[in-house]
Amino acid sequence: LLPLLLLLLPLGPALGQGLGQTRFICTSVPLDGDVCAASALGTGSAEELKGTVLQLRETVLQQKETIMNQKETIRELTAKLGRCESQSVLELPGEAKGRKGFAKNTMGDLSRPPAAETLSQLGQTLQSLKTRLENLEQFSRMNSSSQTNSLKDILQNKIDDLEKQVLSRVNSLEEGKLSPRNESEERGKIESTLTSLHQRISDLEKGQKDNRPPDRFQLTFPLRTNYMYAKVKKSLPEMYAFSICMWIKSNASPGMGTPFSYAVPGQANELVLIEWGNNPMEILINDKVAKLPFVINDGKWHHICVTWTTRDGVWEAYQDGTQTGNGENLAPYHPIKPQGVLVLGQEQDTLGGGFDATQAFVGELAHFNVWDRKLSPGEVYGLATCSSKALAGNVIAWAEPNIDIYGGATKWTFEACRQLN
Repeated sequence: LLPLLLLLLPLGPALGQGLGQTRFICTSVPLDGDVCAASALGTGSAEELKGTVLQLRETVLQQKETIMNQKETIRELTAKLGRCESQSVLELPGEAKGRKGFAKNTMGDLSRPPAAETLSQLGQTLQSLKTRLENLEQFSRMNSSSQTNSLKDILQNKIDDLEKQVLSRVNSLEEGKLSPRNESEERGKIESTLTSLHQRISDLEKGQKDNRPPDRFQLTFPLRTNYMYAKVKKSLPEMYAFSICMWIKSNASPGMGTPFSYAVPGQANELVLIEWGNNPMEILINDKVAKLPFVINDGKWHHICVTWTTRDGVWEAYQDGTQTGNGENLAPYHPIKPQGVLVLGQEQDTLGGGFDATQAFVGELAHFNVWDRKLSPGEVYGLATCSSKALAGNVIAWAEPNIDIYGGATKWTFEACRQLN
């Protein structure tokens, strides 16, 4: 094992004395030599040295075996870590993006919702579809259309099948049968079916347009996805002041997401309203931020308005017709730029895209209107109380012909004003 062994042997009559009076000599012993012949100090010392050599050999062999085992363990752990990292990348597509900068994730990321929250969201989606089918059923009774009844029955059967899938998924999760990868695949299948179902119901609802005013609808975003959104067909003009008002309903946690975002070339955060993570709702203008004192994450309809003027960056926030906050120095003397893209339900990281599911709006939205001036408190109150004298936005007015919908849903009954009236 060793090329040679150096024997340190005490010499002379001081054999039994302290080291201070002892002299040592070094004797080389070949690997295959006789240890006993190398020493003239008696068989006792030779046997002891031979035993030491054998013990050293055994120790080295054990260490080699231990190192081999550790290498194998390291390989296994490395493989497992690689699988975990690849799964993490699949589930968190925007994790490596930065907070600021065009073409990057400008809002940070949250982890995907746990299985329990996902199932809750799926349950809300099914309930929303059921409500819309009830509206279609009522419409079909009034019109006595056999074709509409047939379509309604087909869709009802599909919803029943989806409920069975969700129930089966709950049982599998409780029994620990679903691995993260299988759970992700199951989620994708169910979301794909829901999207198809949303589209078919939307097509049926479009047949009712002639029977209702063009603003009598709301958008529904039941899940955190990167494909459900609405896009306003025209851009905002250059604005030195604005008022943006809407009805909103959500109980999503943490954070309801992004009700709207407006991006222009070179600036993805030209004008954004977002509530992400455990942060309060914020409005961004040219990447400058003001925190808004809204308390609306309770699953009820609320009317909100934000007004702003470029002079001194003065802003005001209204909830349910009452001013709840104000401030200044929010992007002062910066006009809102034109030629951008206005999206409802998603936060843009690139012009018209770059959506991240963790920042998606979850809830319902209606009567999104934009003005190029500051509304008076009286005008805001009229909007919040559904007054017949309430104004529509002179820049963006809430109407179905003004909005394109992708992967989402419309619901023709707008509940908030119906309840108030």
